[in-house]
Amino acid sequence: MYLTPHFTLAEMTASQVALRAGLDNSPDSVAIANLVELCKTLEAVRTLVDRPILVTSGYRCEALNRRIGGSNSSAHIRGLAADILAVNLSPRQLAQRIRDSDLAFDQLILEFDGWVHLGLAEQRQRRQVLTIRNGTGYLPGLQ
Repeated sequence: MYLTPHFTLAEMTASQVALRAGLDNSPDSVAIANLVELCKTLEAVRTLVDRPILVTSGYRCEALNRRIGGSNSSAHIRGLAADILAVNLSPRQLAQRIRDSDLAFDQLILEFDGWVHLGLAEQRQRRQVLTIRNGTGYLPGLQ
């Protein structure tokens, strides 16, 4: 089922960890509605960088989020966050392009220089930009 022209529900809920653990990572109707909004933002990112966006982690049920050590307040649980990469762009380049755009987002996190976390809020989007690396914790901006 396509949520937007380039993003499917299956892609936004895929998880090898959930599969191996026998967890049902199916979102409820509220999370699906949130995923549609998130995918609209991902479509805008795709247009911005003019290349495909790869989702490495989207929706996570609470059990999956706990299993991978995610935050209890993670936007992934509500279908409002995705960890992404862009074809032929480094995660840093992707994060810089999103940061420098006028796209609405709540959190943009360059994570361990390995992927970009893009999160939305249900209300006001803060456009918070952070970097996290092993041993640093969260640092403001792109470090």
